[in-house]
Amino acid sequence: MSTILIVDDEQSMRDFLSIMLKKEGYDVVAAETGQDALKAVQTEIFDLVISDVKMPGMDGIDVLKTVKEVSPETVVIMITAYATAETAVEAMKRGAYDYITKPFKVDEIKLIIQKALEKRHLRKENILLKREMESRQGFESFIGNSQAMQKVFLLIRQVANTNSTVLISGESGTGKELVARAIHYNSSRKDRPFVTVNCGALPETLLESELFGYMKGAFTGAISNKQGLFEAAGNGTIFLDEISATTPALQIKLLRVLQEREFMRVGGTTDIKVDARVLAASNRDLLAEVAKGTFREDLYYRLNVIPVHLPALRERKDDIPLLVDFFLSKFNGLKKQKKFDPETLRFFMGYDWPGNVRELENAIERMVILAIGDTITPEHIPDGMKNFKASSAIISTDIPDEGLDLEGLLGTAERSLLQKALEKTGGVKTEAAKLLGLSFRSFRHRLQKYESSS
Repeated sequence: MSTILIVDDEQSMRDFLSIMLKKEGYDVVAAETGQDALKAVQTEIFDLVISDVKMPGMDGIDVLKTVKEVSPETVVIMITAYATAETAVEAMKRGAYDYITKPFKVDEIKLIIQKALEKRHLRKENILLKREMESRQGFESFIGNSQAMQKVFLLIRQVANTNSTVLISGESGTGKELVARAIHYNSSRKDRPFVTVNCGALPETLLESELFGYMKGAFTGAISNKQGLFEAAGNGTIFLDEISATTPALQIKLLRVLQEREFMRVGGTTDIKVDARVLAASNRDLLAEVAKGTFREDLYYRLNVIPVHLPALRERKDDIPLLVDFFLSKFNGLKKQKKFDPETLRFFMGYDWPGNVRELENAIERMVILAIGDTITPEHIPDGMKNFKASSAIISTDIPDEGLDLEGLLGTAERSLLQKALEKTGGVKTEAAKLLGLSFRSFRHRLQKYESSS
């Protein structure tokens, strides 16, 4: 429901517009003076402001200027009984959507309001679409005939058209965001926004303001009111990726969203209702995090209404030939078709894929680009994959009769483990250090040693 602020010193006009717009299904707030309007826009974000131009004290042009400073996305329509060309030009320069002269026809102003709100809605949709396109990563589709993946597909079909919260688990690179997208686009909400948030990519204060929005002056840099992603999702779907990275303080606020279906903007004073469906994902064992005290138990059970677990690629190796064909087709494009020789495919089937399908996709893209001939052979396999497999095999066996290069072996193993930890935590170095029992400083030092030598 769109929210409209009416600003006019004449009560008859305020009452007329309020009654008319409420009948049209809008949420309406009325202000008698420019000062009252200023207070309103500082505590609420309006989709549309309709303001008289000529008012005592703070006039309509000042209201327009203030609204555009505090809430730039709000659309403003000016109305006046004393129209002049100069005032109309100034209003349009200041960012007014339209300038209407009294008396006006009811159907005329209804149409103008409808088109103004459609413009705002379209602008919001474009922002969300751009965000969604930027967030797309890795492979586009689910591929898999294995029994494990068939169970995932069945579960998606069963839960898609419900409003239940879903918790998606699985290692980094297994396709958790794909599950979330599949649930959304197979639901009744498919034509509404799908908003993704990587909770591990932002510090706590920034993540809170991104999720819930903020009011002007709430913190340094908050120069205008801003809607959060929960509001942007509307009655669509919001996907909270890597939710295990959230702090206890933020977890309390997320719990309130799930329990009460409402939240408050940073620096705000009014509660805002939430209708978006919540999907969440984690590459860490949230029950283990609950046991350690780093994740709230009550939030875990609120999220885990319907659990969906994605198997690691090493647990569904039967799907590798199918995935290889898919990615070869994707990266061959319009160029001469390249194919794997049997030895390369055997290597792929024997490799453990610590980075899962994302690692497989990246490896094939690189091999297609670098292979000169028609056939991709083992010589085109990235060295990091060969070294990882070699170190894994040697460490698990006795010392061979011919001896071994201990320094080289330990270096390769260390490098592989550092890379695997980063892949497992989605590139979050502090979390990767914890996985290996290292301080952040030690982890960074070890990583820099190999980055400088590569």
